[in-house]
This record gives sequence, C-alpha cells and structure tokens, in this order.
Amino acid sequence: MKLLKFFFVGTFFGIILSKSQAISWYRIYEMFRFESFHMYGIIGSAIVVGIILVQIIKQTKLKNINGEEVVFTPKKRGRYRNILGGIIFGLGWALAGACPGPMYVLVGQGSIAILIVLFGAMLGAFLYHLVKKYLPH
Repeated sequence: MKLLKFFFVGTFFGIILSKSQAISWYRIYEMFRFESFHMYGIIGSAIVVGIILVQIIKQTKLKNINGEEVVFTPKKRGRYRNILGGIIFGLGWALAGACPGPMYVLVGQGSIAILIVLFGAMLGAFLYHLVKKYLPH
C-alpha cells in the first residue's frame, strides 16, 4: 500500500511532463539551438521549486517514509568534475533527445525506440558504478 502513493505521484509527474511538452524531441532540439525559452522555463521553475522545497524540509525537519529526519550532507565543491559531468550529461541529452525522467514517460507513451536510449542510460550508470572508485571525487 505504501508504494501505491509513489505510483500515483509518478503517474501525475508523467502526465505533467507529457502535457508540458517536456518530452518532445522538438522542444529539446529548440532548447539546444537557443531558439525557444520553453524548456529553460520548465527547468528554471523546477530549480526554484526545488530550492523552496529543500528549505522547507530543512526548516520543518521533515521525516522520510521510515520516520527518520531528512538530512542533507554537504558535497565537496568540484568545478572541473561538475563541468565535465554536465557536458557529458548534456551531450547525452542532446543526442538522445530525452533526459532520464522523460525517458520513462516516453516508454509509457509507447515509444519503442527510446528503449535503446534507456538501455544505454542504464549501461552507463552501471559502468560508472564499476569505475567510480578509480575516479577522483
């Protein structure tokens, strides 16, 4: 029963992504060519909402599903690794035409070709897991 609410939240999120055209290859193409503000507006509003929610979680000492207080651990600052990671992520996003969240929505909408991209994303995450201990963090 606990997982049912996550199913409904995920379904709602998928509908929002679909209706806002965030899963549209054309919209992503426009964004990377700096021809439209549409995707930048979606991403920017997500960042603002994220900042507000994190501050609310920190101030109210919100608890997770297990009843434990949510704790944010500070990350080490790393300019070069963030730039390199962002470039790799952006290139993958531009080549695939979808970032990780909308990939699942596209599968749900019946786009079979995105399964190849999803497989590549999973493979990349698995390979990163194998080599992360050798990378400078």
